[in-house]
Amino acid sequence: MEIWINPACSKCRSALTLLDAEGADYTVRRYLEDVPSEDEIRDVLERLGLEPWDITRTQEAAAKELGLKDWPRDDTSRDRWVKALSEHPKLIQRPIITADDGTAVVGRSEESVRDALSR
Repeated sequence: MEIWINPACSKCRSALTLLDAEGADYTVRRYLEDVPSEDEIRDVLERLGLEPWDITRTQEAAAKELGLKDWPRDDTSRDRWVKALSEHPKLIQRPIITADDGTAVVGRSEESVRDALSR
């Protein structure tokens, strides 16, 4: 299990606290420092069953500068979104937990973190 975190994020810290309390075996990835490649983002999206715009933090300054709210959300625009996430990792929703069964969850709630633990 791997968890992508921003240490400054309270949701990330809460997820780590819960994983520790449950004795989970996991690896921490500080994705702002160890930036995921476009292929890694595509892999995580497939594991999540989501599209790149579903995990984009559209209220971030970089999102506003890029004008993401106006970008099309369709198959032909998917690569553009993935590239933006890789070039601006702060736009990636957090924390993302990759579960041992090959799936992933966005662990913003206790329920979603527990869901990852049960997989």
